[in-house]
Order: sequence, then structure tokens, then C-alpha cells
Amino acid sequence: MKLTILGCHSATPRWDAHPTSQILEIRGNLVLIDCGEGTQMQLRRYKIKFSRIKHIFISHLHGDHFFGLVGLISTFHLLGRESDMHIYGPKGIKEAILLLLKLGKSWTKFNLYFHELESTAPQLIFEDEKFSVTTIPLDHRVYTNGYLFREKPLPRKLDIDTAKKHNIDVSYFQKIKQGEDAVNENGELIPNKKLTYDPEPSKSYAFCSDTAYYPNIVDQITDVTVLYHESTFLDSHHDLAVKTKHSTSKEAATIAKKANVGKLILGHYSGRYGNLDFFKKEAQELFQNVDLAEDGKVFKI
Repeated sequence: MKLTILGCHSATPRWDAHPTSQILEIRGNLVLIDCGEGTQMQLRRYKIKFSRIKHIFISHLHGDHFFGLVGLISTFHLLGRESDMHIYGPKGIKEAILLLLKLGKSWTKFNLYFHELESTAPQLIFEDEKFSVTTIPLDHRVYTNGYLFREKPLPRKLDIDTAKKHNIDVSYFQKIKQGEDAVNENGELIPNKKLTYDPEPSKSYAFCSDTAYYPNIVDQITDVTVLYHESTFLDSHHDLAVKTKHSTSKEAATIAKKANVGKLILGHYSGRYGNLDFFKKEAQELFQNVDLAEDGKVFKI
């Protein structure tokens, strides 16, 4: 997996502080997570081939998370896109996007498929042979979901030298990689584990923005490889976090610690703060492996 931060700031966009949007590359697929204003400009700035995006996941219908979507769709239309686009988001997103396209007479030549979400329980919304996506219900001022991306297990790696040593015919190699045992030329059954290496562990990524402190998500995201959790405020403004249903850096770290995640990435910073290092410092009082999202920053997962 590779995560590219296109924007990681809250509310009002600035030239140097873009609202939430991310690109996750997972097993050769590019997915867009949230689409605040200026997302398509950021895609161009960081030279991401956004024609490869086929799935867009919107957390909620606040402007700093989806106001860039209709512009991106319009640009796809102008560029002559023909491949289907799937958009996942709260109920109402279809009406909002199609109304703007209708008023501008900007009907697309490609199919737009809207997958509207209403459930307040985790829901598997996408799955293929490479990865799956499940909603993470959050606690915000409007209906909001995070998203949990999980790679499917890779096939076992064939140990060719050991297979040849056991006189295994090459016709068995593909089945061996799929986990089957093999019979050699002498009629002996050779267990699969003797003929293969363990594959690299599958990776997982949990995106959680925006939300109040919400321990209910801990069980679902336990042991994920990387957690992105909003940290709009520092602990000194905890009262504002409660009032607006956002989180502090310490609360994000508490979730990361309870869930035993591999790494915590903080983001969705309020514009009131000049030095973002304070977010990392506060979070590390509770959870050590913390990094800061920054526009254009790339994380290898």
C-alpha cells in the first residue's frame, strides 16, 4: 500500500493548507478518499494519474470533505473519460452531485454508480480478489463513516529448488502456489508447507475523519497496520473538540493505543495552530509511533 496525502487540514482551505483528501494505492488500484476543494489540483500537482481512479469514498457531506467532487467529475467528462466511476458516501450524495451536473448541463459520457450509505453498523461495501472496504461508523455532527481497507492474503511463494529436489513436476506448480499439496514422480504426497514460503503479511489501513472521541471503533480497527485519525485540536482546546464533535491529538493517540495499531497518522488540523509539531508531541505522550499528515506527504504501508 502507498498513501498520498493531498490535503489534511480542516474547514477553510488556503493555498498552503488543503482540506481532506487522500489517494490510497492498494495492489495496483488507486482509490480516492474524500474530495475537498482543490483535490483535482493536488492530483495534478503530485502527478497522480487520476484517470486510474475507479472508486471514491466520501466520509460525510461537510464541504471540506466533498466540495471538490463535482469539479473532479466535470473534469473527467471534459477529458473524455469512458470507464465507470463508483462513488460511496452518505445518503444524499447522489442528489447533491446530480443536481449540480443537471443545472450545468454537464452530463457525463461515463457511468456514475452511487452507493449510498445509511447503516450505523460496520458494513462491507466493496470486495474483489485484491482487497475489501468496510465502513467504520463514527460520531460526528452529521452521519459519518470512516473506511477500513484490507488487503487479501497473497498466494504462498513457490520454493522452486525444494520442489525440484522432491521431483515435483512443473504442472503442479500453480496448484502448489494456491495452497495445495503435491504428488511427486514417486507417488509421495509432499505437504504444501514444505514446498512454499509464507507470503508477506497483508496490510490494512483505517481512515477515521471526522469524529469525536469514539472508543466504539477500537474492536473493529484492532491491529491495523496504519490508522489515520483526525486530531483537529490540541488538548488545550478539548472543550472545542467536545462542542464540535472532533478529536484532540491525545484522544487520537488513546484510540491508537487501545487498538494496538502499527502506526498513527494525525491530520485534519484546525487553522488556529501554527506549529503542527505540538500535535505529534502530545500524541506521543500516550502512543509512540506517531507521524503527521502533510500535504503531498507519501507513506509506504
